[in-house]
Amino acid sequence: MGAGALSILLFVTLLGLLASGIWVAPALLAVGFIGIEFFTSAPVGSLLASTVWDASWNWALTALPLFVWMGEILFRTRLSSDMFSGLAPWLVRLPGGLLHVNIIGCGVMAAVAGSSAVTCATVGRMSIPELRKRGYDESLSIGTLAGSGTLGLLIPPSIMLIVYGVLAQQSISRLFIAGVLPGILIIGIFMAYVAIRTLLNPSLAPVEKNRLTLIEKLKASRHLIPVIGLIFSVIGSIYGGYATPTEAATVGVIGALLLAWISKSLSWNSFMESLMGGVRTSCMITFILVGAAFLSTAMGFTGAPKILAGYVESFDLTPTMLLVILAILYIFLGCFLDGVSMMVLTAAVVLPMVQNAGIDLLWFGVFTVIVVEMAQITPPVGFNLFVLQGMAGKDMGYIARSAFPLFLLMIFAVIFIIIFPEIALWLPEQMIQKIN
Repeated sequence: MGAGALSILLFVTLLGLLASGIWVAPALLAVGFIGIEFFTSAPVGSLLASTVWDASWNWALTALPLFVWMGEILFRTRLSSDMFSGLAPWLVRLPGGLLHVNIIGCGVMAAVAGSSAVTCATVGRMSIPELRKRGYDESLSIGTLAGSGTLGLLIPPSIMLIVYGVLAQQSISRLFIAGVLPGILIIGIFMAYVAIRTLLNPSLAPVEKNRLTLIEKLKASRHLIPVIGLIFSVIGSIYGGYATPTEAATVGVIGALLLAWISKSLSWNSFMESLMGGVRTSCMITFILVGAAFLSTAMGFTGAPKILAGYVESFDLTPTMLLVILAILYIFLGCFLDGVSMMVLTAAVVLPMVQNAGIDLLWFGVFTVIVVEMAQITPPVGFNLFVLQGMAGKDMGYIARSAFPLFLLMIFAVIFIIIFPEIALWLPEQMIQKIN
């Protein structure tokens, strides 16, 4: 059987298994087993054992459960209310008022949580009732929260960037730093959008009557000190070369526990809930990575990735055209799969093509994560949409329509980063120079 036909067969088999309700990881293992057992002469048992071991002991993965646990701890604290209290006085006079709290709050939360769902849920449980009570437009409120919640995948410490770093064998530290400026860019685009919309239609955001003095604003800002301190201790230690991502994650967990203790939200029950939540999420991601590693090994023995990459190259696509096609592919897959599954499913085929096209793998990691972010707000399997559906009490169609303008803005951000790749690459270059 030819490589093209074999690839189609294995892909259809995978889709069939996923459609039947089988978990992603077992489906990946099953397809890998079929590929090796029936289409190669390689010993499937030995390959399975060695691949599972190689994929699970990777040192870079040690940061993953720690960052996941940090997000779970912070989710159970008063962080959302503290951020609202600290940010609101400074943002209330901007066009759009407290809608900007959704955007900035998600950006801040993303810098300590590492997860899109945690970011969206933590900020949303405070901002949705508050904005609704003050008379802000429901659709714009939900849309900004859905779009900004995706920043949890990009702004470090990002779980998605750790997964990509393991798959592409790239430095986790440099990937973290590469995500900072693109994250700030997206925050700026979202804030500009809110400002323009509310200036054109002032009824979307009521004028806040209470004006605080500078002293009162500074007093309110004290609520931000703990979370800002946590951000600088985690990201600053990595950027300065003082700590590896794993060491920074340890600092983050200790800091999150201290924040929970200071806010009096740390109890034995909340501690165990956060710990077990972190264990479940980490095991799920690791299991998917193991399954993807075995499938990649199987694909390598069949020779399909190399042949497919050569087939794509025969079209003589420019790097930009290749990126456009990959973006469309990821957005399509995002309608049915979560971000981690999308990334690991495509890594074996996509990464060699990208490398052969001369695209920087560090930059491509940021590009991929932004596109995966867009998939978080595309129905029917947009995780952020599900999170907001329960919190806002609206149907999925309403949530998706509210988030659609933010989806378009993220496309604009992707185009901007393609035109100006230095946005993602400048800080990592400075980091290397600083260390050297």
